[in-house]
Amino acid sequence: MKSEKQLDSSLASSVRHARRRYLSRPTALLNKFPRQTALMILIVVGAYALGYASNHFFSETAVDLGHHTDFSEHHCADAVSPSAVRRTIHERVFNGKSPWENFPPPHVARILDRQWTKGWGSNASVFEHLITQVQPKTIIEVGTFLGASAIHMAELTKKLGLDTQIICINDFRGWPGWHDEGKSIKMVNGDSLLLYQFMQNVVTANAMESIVYLPFSTSIALSELCLWGVYGDLVEIDGAHDFHSAWVDINNGFKVLRPRGVLFGHDIVWEGVRKAVHLFAKIHGFHIKIDGEHWILY
Repeated sequence: MKSEKQLDSSLASSVRHARRRYLSRPTALLNKFPRQTALMILIVVGAYALGYASNHFFSETAVDLGHHTDFSEHHCADAVSPSAVRRTIHERVFNGKSPWENFPPPHVARILDRQWTKGWGSNASVFEHLITQVQPKTIIEVGTFLGASAIHMAELTKKLGLDTQIICINDFRGWPGWHDEGKSIKMVNGDSLLLYQFMQNVVTANAMESIVYLPFSTSIALSELCLWGVYGDLVEIDGAHDFHSAWVDINNGFKVLRPRGVLFGHDIVWEGVRKAVHLFAKIHGFHIKIDGEHWILY
């Protein structure tokens, strides 16, 4: 018979042995559990957690960003022939008549200057370079003001013997408080008369057959050209200088650019314009060439 001490020692030994077996079971199970399966479970759980988080914190931002880069709301029509561009605009905007008929109207005839074509970079070398290179049949200018650059382009195309139609897009309202050292056009019942002075400048330059215009916001005008099938071999962006305005104009202008056409613009020195140009070039895979204060995508 075992003594009491021997029984206690034997019991303690059994307890220690059982404890070691119990503690070793998780390690044995892990050793039997394939590591690839464990890794797969971790990946699945991590992906689920990330998806849950993105759904609650990131998806709306991603969707909003997608909307800012998606300008495919309207499907552009098939292109009309260059010879039909002027007629299309007359029919769509001016009831089939030329807006130059019976110009100027009596109530502004005595107010307008015979010629006042203030502009910024309107005679820059980029115009001659691109017109010589592209030989455009249609030019779309986004942001015209008083028509200085449009008239310059009309003169260049005539010099090169080109039959080019230039479409000027502007709402012809100016901006609050604009002036030109006392030579500003007088307002008539709140009308800045920019449209009429632009038209007078075109008449004085004898460029009525080369220039037609759309007196609307840039977004509306470019969207309509898209729907009418009117495209440009050259599209110039020279509107507002803030990022959002430039971004919208560049994207909408690109939609009405003919294949192998050139998209270019002014005011690259402005931060908002510069950011919009570089972002668009990055997204669409273009390179940027700087010519003075003008930018060209190629």
